Amino acid sequence: MSDKEIQGKKNWFLSILSLFVMVLLLFPLYWIFVTSLKAEKEIFQIPPTLFPTQLNLDSYGAQLKNGDFNMFRSFYNSLIISVGSMMISVVLAVPASYGLARYRFKGRKLCTLGFLITQMLPVSVILTPMFIIFRDMRLLNNPLSAILADATIGIPFSVLILKNYFVSMPRELEEAAYIDGCNRFTAFIKILVPIAYPGVIVCGVFSFLYAWGDLAYGMTFIQNQSDRPITAGIFNFMGQYGTKWSYLTAFAVVTIIPVALVFIFMQKYIISGLTSGAVKG
Repeated sequence: MSDKEIQGKKNWFLSILSLFVMVLLLFPLYWIFVTSLKAEKEIFQIPPTLFPTQLNLDSYGAQLKNGDFNMFRSFYNSLIISVGSMMISVVLAVPASYGLARYRFKGRKLCTLGFLITQMLPVSVILTPMFIIFRDMRLLNNPLSAILADATIGIPFSVLILKNYFVSMPRELEEAAYIDGCNRFTAFIKILVPIAYPGVIVCGVFSFLYAWGDLAYGMTFIQNQSDRPITAGIFNFMGQYGTKWSYLTAFAVVTIIPVALVFIFMQKYIISGLTSGAVKG
């Protein structure tokens, strides 16, 4: 058997394996979507059905009804929290990562380690201290509390990603900017930040997604139902004596749509940003 035939069979095997892994990973999303189209009786049918025998769209219509939970209001709340958290994360992480990459000062490695450790802490560890802080600052039931809490997740991730970009940039770029009349700040804004643009996009996207998918902070710091993010709406379909699974899965599908759209339209920037950061680091 020639090397070309061996390589061809290897490619076929890897393609089939990749297809199997993709189906395995996407099946839960498919099952959520199919369940949202089934009646409650069919959901518990044994053996389960891969396709709904009778199409049920009432679960999606219930999302649009006005009541204790308003889908559009919750979308707006989540959008405000996610965009606010994303802006804070990017604005603070870009100069912080530049400082860690360019300046040599005592405690620099310890500072970087601190950002890394914050990524390992579970939400439950910092939930109570943050609640006490926001209570004393009178920020409870205020979207700003959720924005600041979500930013504590996005900032460390963004700093660790962007630090690799600034470390890899040759200092000659800044020196050339100084010769052209730029000071350190204008060289940073006009030269270095545009070069790190893919990494900034990645950090912004992931900070947005962190905040969009957050449940603990939104449920803890915001008590008013009308001000809570969309992820908190899942509890509206979980009652004391049962769960409306068709409604709950339909709500999950609607919640996933913005995340899917972000990945579809931003996948080019996400892939290039993550791979560039890995290679340059």
